[in-house]
Amino acid sequence: MKKFLKIGIPILIVVLALVFWWRYYFVFGEGVKAGNLNFVVKKGYIFKTWEGRIIQTGFKTPNPGSMQSNEFEFSIQDENIARILERYSGKFVELRYKEYLNAIPWRGKSNYMVTEILDVKDAVNNETLPY
Repeated sequence: MKKFLKIGIPILIVVLALVFWWRYYFVFGEGVKAGNLNFVVKKGYIFKTWEGRIIQTGFKTPNPGSMQSNEFEFSIQDENIARILERYSGKFVELRYKEYLNAIPWRGKSNYMVTEILDVKDAVNNETLPY
């Protein structure tokens, strides 16, 4: 029994550490999103994290006959990026992000973490509706 505990407990600890890393720190995907920056805000009860949202052009229609705006909610770890984005509310931005499998309270509310600002332009008013 002692031999089992000497071997089993370290293996269990390593397996649990790997599962924790895979669920919360493994980068599932990376990409770029672009749209009009709606807001960037620092909020939270215990862990104050930077959260933001961009509204992407076009409409996402999951069901035929319905319309829904396409929003991308994200978190920001880097204070400098957050402070820069704070000043660009309402502008068209391109952001590079990393996607994690799950969020951690001290990292942010979202699975998407913005890592870089690629471009900022004035918002363009494209009239896509016929009326």
